[in-house]
Amino acid sequence: MRILIAEDDATLGQQIKSALAEEGRAVDIATDGEEALFLGSTEPYDLVVLDVGLPERDGISVLKEWRKENVATPVLILTARDGWSERVDGLDAGADDYMTKPFHMPELSARIRAMLRRQSGNVNPVFQCGPIVFDSRTNKVLNNGMPVSLTAQELSVLAYMFHNANRMISRTELSEHIYEYDGDRDSNTIAVFVNRLRKKLGKDLITSARGQGYQLSLD
Repeated sequence: MRILIAEDDATLGQQIKSALAEEGRAVDIATDGEEALFLGSTEPYDLVVLDVGLPERDGISVLKEWRKENVATPVLILTARDGWSERVDGLDAGADDYMTKPFHMPELSARIRAMLRRQSGNVNPVFQCGPIVFDSRTNKVLNNGMPVSLTAQELSVLAYMFHNANRMISRTELSEHIYEYDGDRDSNTIAVFVNRLRKKLGKDLITSARGQGYQLSLD
């Protein structure tokens, strides 16, 4: 799952990126409103963490422009502790959730996980397909009750497919959602990751259609 962090505080931005990267997220950082507007309008993010007080262009105006352009990416806004009016403005502009600074990183991670689940139509943080169980809170994967060791890339592909189950997903789409903006988005490597997942989790977990992509179907 790929996330944009729009935050001008370099230290905080890197702290958020490091925390989310440890959970297997692909994370890009924008340090001003113009950069955030461009990336959010042109890149297929699964979620955006948007600071209200960005330079060049404030976060609320960036959010309004996205919604005007019909960018439906879920947005969590960050505001100052006493910025209740900013929270109201942000929610009215189309934000899906908010947090006030300072905050605890585990809470931010939990809110992001909840937003990603809602976006995919799932209320349960634990996904299951036959004997395969994926816990999105811990990134633990079980096969018939036994833990399975996955690489970061394999886990990223599996998580995206669980969150987007029951529909065909192209190699290009998968590569766009597991790599960062400046990453090497080689869609051919997706086939390698899928084949590894089939060997570890069963050949029937992920089906494919030539020229279309892959699908994971939930029970």
